Amino acid sequence: MTLQALAFSDMKGWLKPRANDANKGSFGHVLIIGGDYGMPGSVRLAAEAALRVGAGLVTVVTRPEHVGAVVSGRPELLCYGLNSPEENAFRTCLARATIILLGPGLGGSDWSESLYDAIHEQSSASTTPLLIDADGLNWLTKKQADWQSRAHCVFTPHPGEAARLLNTSIVNIQANRAQAIQSLQARFGGVFVLKGSGSLVYTNHKIPRICHAGNPGMASAGMGDVLSGVIAGLMAQGLTPWHATQMGVLLHAEAGDATLKKQGGPGLLASDLIPAIHSLMDQC
Repeated sequence: MTLQALAFSDMKGWLKPRANDANKGSFGHVLIIGGDYGMPGSVRLAAEAALRVGAGLVTVVTRPEHVGAVVSGRPELLCYGLNSPEENAFRTCLARATIILLGPGLGGSDWSESLYDAIHEQSSASTTPLLIDADGLNWLTKKQADWQSRAHCVFTPHPGEAARLLNTSIVNIQANRAQAIQSLQARFGGVFVLKGSGSLVYTNHKIPRICHAGNPGMASAGMGDVLSGVIAGLMAQGLTPWHATQMGVLLHAEAGDATLKKQGGPGLLASDLIPAIHSLMDQC
């Protein structure tokens, strides 16, 4: 099967130069939903990554107990602690969002399920782009609801999540990753990333893209949260899901390589990549 390598040279012009009279409203509003008990760091990582690639505004919806942890040290973030999607503040957040990211640290509780169900219902009546990651994908596995017609959706599973989505084994996913990502896209529609060594990006009727950057040092907690935040931040600025996903995957992987070269050895943290991602935006 033909695969096309991701390259920054192919992405020139995707992000337009900023006008002198631009304001924060010119570059979109990312809404990130997640951070169940014990996992406020997931939404914080995704949110900061979205800001660092240029999103104008980023709002986090999380557990009320986690608001302080999310905004501490990053006061540029907006954050709402909500117990239920029935609260008026949640509907206000949805109305303002340019792109919704569902899943970082979302968890498997009743609270988590209520937020997943609310976004599924909202998405059926809206064309607001949506990225589903992490526990959002686990809820998708449990619910198996129809997302097929929603071309504005991006899904970012690692091999374990992909195996659950297709009701197969990780061994089978890894044995033919190109076939696996095509099967995922055929089942759920939208744009897919199959993460891992040689991450793949695919949507229907396109040549699958492969990312040759990245390294084993990136096998640590929170890396996927940063990636989803990067993609969401790019979508907020008007990139299509297809273009934003390609650029986000490459930025994330190249940042991992640049950071490993600078710092060396194991112990690479997801948050270590964010300054490098910011610097690499000059290549886009």
